[in-house]
Amino acid sequence: MATRTSIKKNAEQAKKSEAKSVGQKIIESLEEAIAWSSGKPNKVQVTVVTPPMLDVKRIRLDMGLSQVQFAAKFGFPPATLKNWEQGRARPDASTRVLLAVIAKHPKAVEDVLDQAS
Repeated sequence: MATRTSIKKNAEQAKKSEAKSVGQKIIESLEEAIAWSSGKPNKVQVTVVTPPMLDVKRIRLDMGLSQVQFAAKFGFPPATLKNWEQGRARPDASTRVLLAVIAKHPKAVEDVLDQAS
């Protein structure tokens, strides 16, 4: 059971944390980031998302495109696409995200690429 002293102490700590300035909060956050990057124990929570491996050839075939057409449409080097499909290389994480978007929403990617040119 909490004592009157511990309740008062908790209330004081809560007030102090509320009273921190934006600058103090930024400094505290930077110190946590430095500790995390140095491998020191800290309370930083990091979430890592690993994009799934995709069947690049299946995505391309579902769109009815040749390797050259698919590569040209989405900005991939044809040789790289061929290597992915033949298993000699694997797309990196960011490319797998793009491929997942292409698989589900190819028109959105096409629209973005059309606007960029």
